[in-house]
Amino acid sequence: MNFLSSIFLGLVQGVTEFLPVSSSGHLSLFQHFFGMNEGGMFFDVLLHLGTLIAIFVYYWKDILGLIKEFIRIVSCLVNKEKRAAMGRLTPRGRMILMIIVGTLPLFVILPIKDKVEALYSNTIFVGFALIVTGCILFFSDRMAKGKKTAKNATMVDALLVGCGQALAVVPGLSRSGTTISCGMMRGFSRRFAVRFSFLMSIPAVLGANIISISDAVAEGIEPGMLPGYIVGTIVAAVAGYFAIRLVNILADKNKFGNFAYYCWGIGAAAVVASLIFR
Repeated sequence: MNFLSSIFLGLVQGVTEFLPVSSSGHLSLFQHFFGMNEGGMFFDVLLHLGTLIAIFVYYWKDILGLIKEFIRIVSCLVNKEKRAAMGRLTPRGRMILMIIVGTLPLFVILPIKDKVEALYSNTIFVGFALIVTGCILFFSDRMAKGKKTAKNATMVDALLVGCGQALAVVPGLSRSGTTISCGMMRGFSRRFAVRFSFLMSIPAVLGANIISISDAVAEGIEPGMLPGYIVGTIVAAVAGYFAIRLVNILADKNKFGNFAYYCWGIGAAAVVASLIFR
């Protein structure tokens, strides 16, 4: 794997992981039509690590606050005196609980993980899934602006957004696009829908990497490819950071749905190309 390939794949992963255009769908199409599957499973794990770094850098204040609040809650639970005076959860405490609840639906996917992964090689399916993503994005911008935040969003809201995240493990369905749109449907403010979507992705990405790391190591790591691995990871992190900024800007300006036209175009092209070059 040369540096140009690692930079390109890092850029694709970083941009498509956060923009609502499906990173899994794009990587599937690139691998099928252009043979770009260099680097193996270990490189794929590192690319996802790069996008995780982007979330930590962009939302570091939120994450630090959530960690402090989690420690405070645990301290109150183990101390009877503090527990009695704990009172209601703060907005940060509610956010922690919402992330936990939103992550639960992913466990339903684990038993069918192999079947879902088998869909990556079906480019016709991926193309249609991208078209569906476009439809979700198109209608999301046409919804009334909500006002819910961590202060008044319910656990049912979090669970339904989490169901959207679980559904988006299907290649071609955008995780960010689906979860942000689900949040908007539940009345989240646009900025909070984006924030909750990306913070909720942290345990999902961490869990997926933990599950994959043993397989990646078993597959083998070529020491000579380490410089390319590092470059690709850095590119994914930097591109991911700016992609998060862009999503926040576009959501605020009601232009989130503009990505629908791109998804429709790529999805239709993938279906047509798959039928022609079968």
